[in-house]
Amino acid sequence: MLEYYAIAGSLVLSLAIAVSAQQHPSAEQRLVTAQVGPAFKSDFVTVNGTSLHFVRGGTGPAVLLIHGFPEDWYEFRKIMPALAEKFTVVAVAIRGIGGSAPTESGYDAANLAEDIHQLLGRLNLEHTYIVGHDIGGMVAYALARRYPAQLRGAMILDVAFPGLEPWSEIEGRPPFWHIRFHQTNLPEKLLAGRQADYFRYFLGPPHFSEEDVAHYARSYQDTARLRSILEIYRAFPENARFNASHREMFDLPLIFGAGTGDAFAEFVPRIAEAMRGHGCSNVRTVMIEGSAHYIAEEQPVALLALISKYASE
Repeated sequence: MLEYYAIAGSLVLSLAIAVSAQQHPSAEQRLVTAQVGPAFKSDFVTVNGTSLHFVRGGTGPAVLLIHGFPEDWYEFRKIMPALAEKFTVVAVAIRGIGGSAPTESGYDAANLAEDIHQLLGRLNLEHTYIVGHDIGGMVAYALARRYPAQLRGAMILDVAFPGLEPWSEIEGRPPFWHIRFHQTNLPEKLLAGRQADYFRYFLGPPHFSEEDVAHYARSYQDTARLRSILEIYRAFPENARFNASHREMFDLPLIFGAGTGDAFAEFVPRIAEAMRGHGCSNVRTVMIEGSAHYIAEEQPVALLALISKYASE
C-alpha cells in the first residue's frame, strides 16, 4: 500500500510539474511562441557529449534548419510557420550557441555533423532535408558526406568549404577578414561585453532591428559561448583535412547557392565545380535575387519557395 501511494504521489507530482510548465513557460518558450507561434515547442536533447537546443513544429516530411554566424535558431523565424504547413520543421542551435551547451572541444564540422546525426536519431526523424546557412552550411556538407542515407537532400547557402577550392582565394579577400581574426587569440579579449556592437557590423538595418541584434548578442553573451563560435572558426584547418579527404561518389541531391549581393556570389560556380570534383554528382546551383548574405531575413519569401520546392522532391 505504501508503494502504491508513493507511485501515485510521484505521478501527481509529475503532472503538477507538467501543468506548471504549461502555465509558466520558460523565457525561451515565450520567445518561440511570440516569434513563430504556439504550435512550435522549445526543447533540448542530449547528444554526443553536449545538449542541443531546438525548436520544433509542424507535421510531414522533416526539414532541419542549421543557422550561421552570428545567429541561432531565430535566424529562420520568418519562414518556420509557413514551412510547418507542409513539413515537420526543426531549427537547431549549434553546439555552444544560444541554448545549446558549450564544450571544451568538438567544434570541427564533422563532429558538429555528428551532433545533428544523433539529434535526428533521438527525434526519430528519417530522410530529413537539411538546410544549412553559413557555418550551418559547413555542417550540412559534413553531414551529407558522413550520413547521406539519413537524408533526402541538402540545401547549402552562403558559404565555402575549407579544403575545397577556391577557399584559399576566398580567405584572402577583404570581405572575409573576420575568418582569420576569429582564429587568433584576440576576439575573446576584444569582444567580451561588446557582442551587440560587433554583431551590428554584420547585421545591418533594415533587415535587423535592435531587438534582433540584442537577441543574437544574448546567444553569444557569456565567455563560453563566445569561445564556442571562435573555436568553430579555429577548427577550419581540421575541416579542410576532412573535406579534402572525401572524394567518394554520392548522388544525394545538393542545392548550393548564395544571395546575388553576397560576397560569396561570384564563387558559387567554382565551389559547385569543386564539390563535383570531390564526388558530389548531383549538385545544382541557385542564386537568390535581392539578397546579400542573410537570405532567411533579407528574402524570406524566396527562401521559403526554394525550400518548399526542393524539400518536396
